[in-house]
Parts: sequence; structure tokens; C-alpha cells
Amino acid sequence: MPDWLYSDTVKDHFTNPRNVLLDDEAAFDANARGQTGNIKCGDQMLMLLKIQDDTIIDVRWKTYGCASAIASTSMLSELIKGMPIAEAYTIRPQDLVEKLGGLPEYKIHCSVLGDKALRSAIDDYLAKTGRAGLFKEPATEICHCLAITDKDIEEAFKRGARTWENLQEATKMGTVCGKCKDAAMELIHQLAHLYGN
Repeated sequence: MPDWLYSDTVKDHFTNPRNVLLDDEAAFDANARGQTGNIKCGDQMLMLLKIQDDTIIDVRWKTYGCASAIASTSMLSELIKGMPIAEAYTIRPQDLVEKLGGLPEYKIHCSVLGDKALRSAIDDYLAKTGRAGLFKEPATEICHCLAITDKDIEEAFKRGARTWENLQEATKMGTVCGKCKDAAMELIHQLAHLYGN
């Protein structure tokens, strides 16, 4: 049997995921709901939060995804308990990868589902409390199937993505319909001029 490609932390969070939504969604009394991904490509994430006084007091999640997606979201669910929503909104995939002790490069894109679902849930809560868009970064959606924005592509570029294949590895964009390729590559070209790479 080949060696396990992941850290012991990833293995622990994959085999013993924390805060998974096991029952019906209605059984968890959440006041914030976020969902991201696309079942057509095999990855989809639901995140439910209980927020009190702008602090996350409990979380449940469910995903259709691989070991990396499960471990990343399990780690995320532990990190955000007790965290103010303003701080939780800034968590990025690379933060989770670091906490997990790394992921294989071709699996980094799996860690994006949890943070996107988290921000979607916080946005839902803010809308319900009359503060819609409070934390939203201005962004343009490039991949409509997976809600990948220009900001996501810029982050991938900063981490070394320079080709379509690199972008797909980093973000999973284009894996449903592929119509976003031209716009994504134009943005990569612009970023190369902006950052001089």
C-alpha cells in the first residue's frame, strides 16, 4: 500500500471530522447558512453557523468532497468557534493549509470550499441583520459555476499560478463548463503586467 500523502493532522481531521452536520439541517438551530461549489464537479459545501453578538458560537457543515476538503473544513470549523465574524471572514485557504501541516499542491483547491461557504454564511447573517455587504470585498465573478472571482484568481497568481492548468489546480475553476477560461487567462495576463511576472 502506498504511503499516505497527507500530514497526521490532515489524516486526523479526515478520519475524525469535527462539527459535521449528521442530522437533518433543521435539527441544528442555525441563524446563518452558506453553500458553495457545484455538485456537477463533485464538490459542494454547506455551512451552518450559530452567531450571537457577532461571534460564531457553533458551526455545522456537510460536504461532498475529497479528504482534503473534509480535513480543511473540519479544521476551519474548529478555528472559527468563538471567533468574531469580522475575523472569521478573513480566513483564507492558505491559512487552513498551514494549520493542517500542508496539502499536496494538486489538492490545494479543495481547501477553498470551506472558506467560501463560511463567507457566504456570514454574508447571509449580515443580510438578515440589516448589514448586507458589510465585509464583502468588491470582486467580479469570473467562473459562474463555482463562484470564483478575480480576487481568487489574483490570490492563485500570487501563489504561482501562471497557466490555465495552474489555475484549475489552485481554484478548480473551469471544471464544470469551462466558459471562464478566456476571461481568466486575460486576467492572468493583466496580473503578470501588474506584478512584473
